[in-house]
Amino acid sequence: MRVNSNSRARGRTALGLSLAAVAAGVTTGAAGPATAQPKAAPAPAAECSAAYRIEQKLSTGTTWRMCWRYDSKAGLVLDNISYQPKGETKPIKVLESARLGQIDVPYDDGSVEYDDLTGFGFAQGLVNLAGAECPGGTIKTIKVPDAVYSNTPNIKGLCTTTRARGHAYRMQADNNRDVYQAQGKDLLLYTVNKVGWYEYMTEWRFQDDGTINMNVGATGSLSPEDYDAGDGRGWPIGKGSRSKATSHSHNVFWKLNFALDGSSKNTVEQYDSVVSAPARGQEAPTNKTTRTKVTKELAGDAKNMRWWRVVSATGKNKDGHARSYEIVPGATSKYPGRSFTKHDVYFTEYNKCELFASNNPGCANGHPRFVDKWVNGQALTRPVAWVNVGFHHIARDEDQQPMPVHWQGFSIAPRDVTAMNPLTPAALADQNGQSSNR
Repeated sequence: MRVNSNSRARGRTALGLSLAAVAAGVTTGAAGPATAQPKAAPAPAAECSAAYRIEQKLSTGTTWRMCWRYDSKAGLVLDNISYQPKGETKPIKVLESARLGQIDVPYDDGSVEYDDLTGFGFAQGLVNLAGAECPGGTIKTIKVPDAVYSNTPNIKGLCTTTRARGHAYRMQADNNRDVYQAQGKDLLLYTVNKVGWYEYMTEWRFQDDGTINMNVGATGSLSPEDYDAGDGRGWPIGKGSRSKATSHSHNVFWKLNFALDGSSKNTVEQYDSVVSAPARGQEAPTNKTTRTKVTKELAGDAKNMRWWRVVSATGKNKDGHARSYEIVPGATSKYPGRSFTKHDVYFTEYNKCELFASNNPGCANGHPRFVDKWVNGQALTRPVAWVNVGFHHIARDEDQQPMPVHWQGFSIAPRDVTAMNPLTPAALADQNGQSSNR
C-alpha cells in the first residue's frame, strides 16, 4: 500500500487536519454527539436527527435501527444499534457504538508500517460511490471538509441497501411433504476509503436473524513502487521475475461498545470445550464445555472450540435466559511482529480516550498508546471489545488490474436474545423446548 509521491503529500495534509480536528474534539460531518468520544451513558436508540437515522424493516419482519456519524479518523461510526424481530414489542439494544479501531499494515521487508486510520488519512480518503454500486438503495452524503479525492467536502459516500442472503433455514416436515424454508435478508451499509493505492470497503451487514457481520475488503491496486521485493518477501508480478510485489499484512481492528438491553454494565464469559480420547468399542468420545467468567481485562486468543460471549446484566428473553451476543471470529492470519497484534480479542474497561488500537492519539501524555498495554488487570464493569483479524497478502498475477476484493472480518451472533428462532414460521411457533406435539 505504499503511496506515490503525490498521494503521500496529500496524506500528510489530511493527517494534519485530522489531528487538528481531534484536538478540537470534533468529528467531520458528525451526527448525534458533537465529540468523537462516546458518551458516558448509553443514549436512547433514536438520539440523532432524521438525516443521520437509519431504520430498516426487512421483508422477513425484523427491524434494525441505528444512528450514523463520520469521525475524522475512524470514518463511519454507528451508534445506538437496536434489533427488533417480529414478536418483540420494543427494540432490543445491542451496541452503544461500533466502528473500526485501526488498520495496521507492516511490510514483509521491514521497510515501512502504516497505521492507516491514525496516520495516513483513512477518513479523508472517503470516495464518491456511483449509483450502480448501491443497487436498490440510497447513497447518503457525508461532509468531509478535508477530503483528499474530491473538490468538494460533500461526498456521496454511504450506501444503505438490502441484500438477499440465501437460505435462513430449511426443514423437512415429518410428513415428508411440507418444507419449511425462508430466504434471509440483510441491511447492508458500506463506505469506500482510499489510502494510497488501496481502497478499503468497510461493510456492515445486519441480518434478519439478529447477526451482525463486520468486514473490510481491500481492493484498488497494488503499489507499482513496491515491485522490488527480495526472495521470500514478495511474489513475481508481470513478465518473468523482475517485478516482485512486496508482501505485507493487513491487521484490522474493530472497537465494539456493547449496551445490551440499554445497559453498558455487561459481563464477559469464555467457553472452552475439550474432547476426551476416543472411547473403546461403540461408545463415542465425551466432550465437556467449561465456562469461565472474565472479570478482569483480557487479551484473548482464539483456540479450537473456544468462544466468548457478552451477557446482558438486565435483560432476559421469554424463556428467562439472559440475553447475550457471541463473538464469532473470521479467518485470520495473526501477525506476531507487534505486541498489540499478537492476540485475537481484547476486553478492556471503558475509557473515553482509548479510541484506536495502535498509535492512539486521544489520551493524555503518558497514557499507553496501544491496546495490549490497556490490559492491566482492571476489573471489567463496562467492557469494550477489540477484535483483531489479520490477512497476510502475498500478491498473485490475478491481483492486477484492478485488484479483486480480499475480505477479512468477523460476526457477533445473538445467543438467547429471543426464545426461539426470530424467523420461526407460525406453524412451528409452539415447538419451544421439549414438547409432546413433536
